Order: sequence, then C-alpha cells, then structure tokens
Amino acid sequence: MQLKSFSLKFIQSSLLSATILAVPIASMAAQYMPFVQGNTQVGASLQSAIASTQTTLKANGFEVVGSYSPNANTQVIVVTNAALKSMAGQSKNGGFGAMERIAVVQKGADIEVSYTNPAYMWNVYRMKGDIQPVQSAMQSALGAQKEYGADVPISDEELRGYHYTMMMPYFDDEDELAEFGSHEAALKSVEAGLMAKVGGSSKVYRIDIPGKKMSVFGVALKYKEASDAFISEAIDKKAMTHAAHFPYEILVVDGEVMALNGKFRIAVNWPHLSMMGEGSFMSIANAPDNIAEALKAVAYNKKIEAEPGF
Repeated sequence: MQLKSFSLKFIQSSLLSATILAVPIASMAAQYMPFVQGNTQVGASLQSAIASTQTTLKANGFEVVGSYSPNANTQVIVVTNAALKSMAGQSKNGGFGAMERIAVVQKGADIEVSYTNPAYMWNVYRMKGDIQPVQSAMQSALGAQKEYGADVPISDEELRGYHYTMMMPYFDDEDELAEFGSHEAALKSVEAGLMAKVGGSSKVYRIDIPGKKMSVFGVALKYKEASDAFISEAIDKKAMTHAAHFPYEILVVDGEVMALNGKFRIAVNWPHLSMMGEGSFMSIANAPDNIAEALKAVAYNKKIEAEPGF
C-alpha cells in the first residue's frame, strides 16, 4: 500500500512538474529590443543596397512611402502596408505605429541593414490587432540576425506602459502642437509648413489611415539640437546604428495635430542611455524642446529661426 501510494504521488508530482515547466514557456511575457539586425550585404555599394532593399520590401508586400539620409553613409527607408494601416486605425493615436523604418548603412566595404522591431513598436504604441504577419514579412524581406538596442530585453507589459524613469513622459503624454476647425484644415497647414521647410523641416512621407480622419507625416529636422545629424553624432555610438529612429512623426487626428513627447520618442529607441555623461541624455538636453518647437512651427506653418548645418 505504501509503495502504491508513493508511486501515485511520484506520478502526480512528475505530471505537475512537467506542467509547471511547460506553462512558463507558453505564458512567459514576451521580451523585445527596439531594433532588428537584418542581413549584411558584403561588398555592395550604398546605392545598390538601397535599391535592392526597396525591391525586396515591395516583393514582401510593403509600400515604400519615403526615404532620406539623416547623416552621411545612411539612408532611412520608410514603409507601410495594409496590416499596419489597419492596426493604426484600430488604436488611439495608432498612426504613430503605421510604418516600419529601415536603415541602410555603409560600414567600410559592407552594408548593414536594420529596422524597427515591429513587435516592440506595436507594444510601445499600445496598438491592437496581430503584429505577427508584419514581423514575419519584415524578416522574410530583410532577415533577422538578432534584436538589439537595449542593454536587456524589455517585456511587452513594460513596453505598453513604457516609462524611462521618474519625471519622464509616457506614450500618452504627447505634445499638442495645434488644433484646427477641421481635419482638412489641419492637413493643409502641416503640408504648407513642410513645403516651406519651416523649423528646418523636410517632408519624408505621409500616410493616410483608411476610413479614419487620421494621417501621419514623417519629418526630417535640421533645427538646433533637434537636428537628426546632431542627435546621431551625440548619442548613436554603439556598434549597431539606431538610425532607424528617424524621422519624427506629426500625427493629425480629426483636426488635432500632435507629436510624441521628444523625451519619450528618444528613450524608447535608446532605452539604455544614461542620464549623465558623454553620449547621454544630458548631451542632447535641449533636443526634446527643440523637436517640439520645430514640429509646432510646421503645424502652424510659422517660421522660426532655424540653425541648419549640424
């Protein structure tokens, strides 16, 4: 009887242990980093790599909506597709996540390709829907050697409430740039500001979300410490580039014009940055305010003093 009882308990214990071991694998919170390293193109020229990258993105169902060079030897390509636009329309201010950004960078004789991690950004922007098809399509198009951009991976739960540290903003602490009587009036003003290049701005793309009064603009900047080149030089110092951080977004939703708070927008792409020291947030202390100033000038199509040349 004792042997039978022991055997039964052993079997029950073994089954329980197997269940405990199995459950965390399935239910453990997913963890991500901001960027994905794609395939390296050995011995390619920058121009040929840009062309081939755009071709393979299109072959995998993406629409190239814009591209530009935030700094020397770098081209950022911005894409979207029906799935990204659909998810953007399902989520409050989801237009911030309606695109993928890809950096094509010349490193000596080789070309390194990297892109914003779809699942990371999907969580950061608190989006609804299924991001996996986009993740798979990006991996199919560009490869996925590894994720990078943070000292340690960040859980999906943490990303959905991302907060760099005390006194820093959350996703929904956006900068309110302007407000107009209609969605059309807001779009017209932003387009005019970008056309006039106020605040050292340049238009990279525009994505309209189907069925919604929601549009997102990609904006390159050359304004004081908001300059893309200045920020790149100051804090993009790791072996793998964070160039797919650029460009910034202006989101127009039913007449309201907004942008992500610059501190939040930078922190989610450089979550490992220290507050003090060289290559830290203090080295770009004025950047968040300068970004807001430049984007507000665009929203109102109102000239401000620009300082290009970084």
